[in-house]
Amino acid sequence: MTDTPDELTAGYRRFRADHWPAARAEYETLAAKGQKPHTLIVACSDSRADPALIFDSAPGELFVVRNVANLVPPYEPDGQLHGVSAALEFGVKVLGVSRIVVMGHAHCGGVAAMRAGAPDTCQDFVAPWIAQGTPAVRAVAQVVEPDDVEQATEEAVVRLSLQNLRSFPWIAEREAAGELTLTGLHFGIADGVLRALTDKPRFEPLG
Repeated sequence: MTDTPDELTAGYRRFRADHWPAARAEYETLAAKGQKPHTLIVACSDSRADPALIFDSAPGELFVVRNVANLVPPYEPDGQLHGVSAALEFGVKVLGVSRIVVMGHAHCGGVAAMRAGAPDTCQDFVAPWIAQGTPAVRAVAQVVEPDDVEQATEEAVVRLSLQNLRSFPWIAEREAAGELTLTGLHFGIADGVLRALTDKPRFEPLG
């Protein structure tokens, strides 16, 4: 690990010294019996919104898919490379998760790029990726108060991803049968509050 940044090496050493001794048996069980996560989470790659920390989860509990702006593309089995869709297929069909959560967050750079355009230096991959959310984001931005635009558009992307999840037939079928629950959340970085999609216009704080 000679090329590993000092911060990572130090963190690994803390893990081995402070966490591993107590967790070793749990990891050995996971290695022997495999994983059986109860929830698949689609979250943003943003370093400030880590699902494992937010949900205080143990190894093996969450199957996490992270990308720019927590986007789920629509169902397109066209033989091309679809990383998010592949993870969804594995999580639902093989691991048998009982819940899918889409978690957006405050101050999301990906959603900001949907509002204002991707940086000039990120045209190869970021620009086409976020384009799938741009219409929904800009539509919401036009109808809410200026002070609400940031969070309302972040919530709009969560709604879009949930809508796209339901375009996967094997997700829609399981949801209709009561075998799978879809949940939308938004994490406030500054206040640490999770807000959930309900039947109300805006996301509501969890109790």
